[in-house]
Amino acid sequence: MSAPSKNRALVTKLVVVAIVMFGFGFALAPMYTKLCELAGINNLQASDAPAVNTQVDSSRTITVQFDANLRNDLPWSFRPLTKSVQVHPGQLVHVVFEVTNASDRDVFGQAIPSYGPQVAGRYFKKLECFCFTRQELKPNETRQMPVVFVVESGLPADVHTITLSYTFFQVEGAGAKPG
Repeated sequence: MSAPSKNRALVTKLVVVAIVMFGFGFALAPMYTKLCELAGINNLQASDAPAVNTQVDSSRTITVQFDANLRNDLPWSFRPLTKSVQVHPGQLVHVVFEVTNASDRDVFGQAIPSYGPQVAGRYFKKLECFCFTRQELKPNETRQMPVVFVVESGLPADVHTITLSYTFFQVEGAGAKPG
């Protein structure tokens, strides 16, 4: 056999091997899917069943009451839009408070939360709250402020009602009156 014919045979074998490897790689994905289906693993089929939060303890209901207070002659009105809610431990809850600046000047305030009973504070987790930052209200401005929270399932079983109380204090700022 001459050198050119040996090279041609070698190239032909390499092309055949490359085509077989490409075909095997191309067929691997459907073979893998079928193997997983037969073995019952990696099942990514969409389900019509609604998603369920397994961290929610639906066997227990807790009443959460809301309270709003003002201090330091703060010229605001402040109230929860919802007086109370029934929640299950682990359930994500969204409530709204409303505050109005009844004065004719900018006023800065900061809300401080408290809990009754006090032990509830360890199990009450706020994800969003106006109490995290100082609030500035323009003259006669009204604002709705959300609170998003979860009561953790570790709350002692003898606690059936939690009171979340916010007290707004006037704080220093561009519109705060001099002390």
